[in-house]
Amino acid sequence: MKIAIIGGSGFVGTKLIDALGVTPELSIINIDKQPSEAHPTLTVLGNVLDTESLSNSLIEASVVVLLAAEHRDDVSPTSLYYDVNVKGMQNTLEAMKKQGVKQLIFTSSVAIYGLDKDNPDESFPAEPFNHYGKSKWEAELVLQQWAQDHPDWSIAIVRPTVIFGEGNRGNVFNLLNQIASGKFMLIGKGNNEKSMSYVGNIVAFLQFLIAKISPGVHVYNYVDKPDFTTKDLVHHTGKILGKRIPTLRIPYWLGMLGGYGFDVLAFLTRKKLPISSVRVKKFCAVTQYDSTKAMTSGFQPPYSMQEGLRRTLAAEFGK
Repeated sequence: MKIAIIGGSGFVGTKLIDALGVTPELSIINIDKQPSEAHPTLTVLGNVLDTESLSNSLIEASVVVLLAAEHRDDVSPTSLYYDVNVKGMQNTLEAMKKQGVKQLIFTSSVAIYGLDKDNPDESFPAEPFNHYGKSKWEAELVLQQWAQDHPDWSIAIVRPTVIFGEGNRGNVFNLLNQIASGKFMLIGKGNNEKSMSYVGNIVAFLQFLIAKISPGVHVYNYVDKPDFTTKDLVHHTGKILGKRIPTLRIPYWLGMLGGYGFDVLAFLTRKKLPISSVRVKKFCAVTQYDSTKAMTSGFQPPYSMQEGLRRTLAAEFGK
C-alpha cells in the first residue's frame, strides 16, 4: 500500500511519516516544495500548483493525505491562501484522477467556523473570519462538489483545532515559551476555553482514517478533551515547569490596541512580527469545538491532554 503525503515536510507531516514508517507493509512518499530534514529519502520536491509534477508523483499511490497549506496569520499577498489552499485542492484532485487514486484525507481547520462560536459540531454553518479560514472552507466546497460527481471516492475531511507538541513552533509553543521565560502577560480575564489537539493524537487519528476510510465524504472535528481555559493552561504549565505564575493582566482593549500597533510596525518595516491584532484576537477568543463524532468513531486517543502537555514541556524545556 503506497501512501502519498502532500506537504509532509512540516510538523504534522514529519510526525505522521515517523508513525507510518514503522509498518513495513506501507510504502510512503512525501511530496513537498520544501525538503524534509527528517525524511529526505522519502521526499520528492513538488508543488500543489504544478499539476503535472504532482500527478507523476502519485503513480501507484493508494491513498493521498493532503496536508499542504498556507496557514500563517501574516501571509502576503493574501491571494496565496487561495492559490495554495483552493487551487491546490483542485490540482490535487485532477492529479489523483489521472492516476486513478480515489482515497483522500484532507486536513482542513476549525477556522472555518469563525471565532467565539458555541461549541460547533460538524453540522455548524461556516463563518470564517480570516483568509486562512475562508480559503480552507472554499477548498472543502471544491471537495464536496467533486464528491458529488465522483460518488465512488472515499474522502475524509479532518478539521483539527490548534495543534501542539514536541518540535512545534506555533502559537501554543510561543505561549509556553513566554511562561517558561517569565515574560507572559495575560490579556483579558483568561476564562476563554481553548480547544487544543496533541500532535501524537492527531497523527494516530490520521492513521486510523487511512485504515478505515470508506466511500463517501466523512467530516470530523478533532479536539482533545478536556478543554482548558487560558488560565488553566497557564496554571498547568507553570506547575509542571515549577514557574511562578505571572499575575499581571491587561484589559482586552489595551491588548488589541497593542496588536494594532504591531500591525502598523510590521507594515512599515515589512517584517513578520510575533504579535499582531489577529493573534491577540485569537488568543482571547473562545475556541471550543465539539469532537463527539471523532471520539465515537472507534478511535481511542493514545494520550491524554495532560500527558501531551507534559511530553511537550519535557521535550522543549527539560521538565
